[in-house]
Amino acid sequence: MHDKEIHIPRPLVNQLLHYAQTSPEVEVCGLIGAKDGTPGHCYPVKNASTTPDCRFQMEPQDQIDAMRKMRERGEELFAIFHSHPAAPAEPSAVDLEQAAYPDAVYIIISLNTKGVLEMRGFRINQARQIEEIALLL
Repeated sequence: MHDKEIHIPRPLVNQLLHYAQTSPEVEVCGLIGAKDGTPGHCYPVKNASTTPDCRFQMEPQDQIDAMRKMRERGEELFAIFHSHPAAPAEPSAVDLEQAAYPDAVYIIISLNTKGVLEMRGFRINQARQIEEIALLL
């Protein structure tokens, strides 16, 4: 049974928002590692998509390196994050199609709202059903 809400420590929230803002014209992406269910580290991964303004595809070697660093720290994959430069913070059709980790939380950061960054969390199961998870920031 998964939690309906998850707490994300403020330093991690700030890191994610800052990272999304550093590349406002392209989707940034990466992984979040957790120890004992508590998210602690953000692992940015290069977006290798040919259309990075509207989709993300993690660069394979970068993703492998991030997973290795996570294991070295004794962490497990907690969440996959990416940003939407011009779309709301909800999974797109492409996001649903590519969702491959039903146990991970998908965190989407939207830069679409003027002056306010929106960050929302979802679980996407193998049937491509979406369940929103409350993020306690």
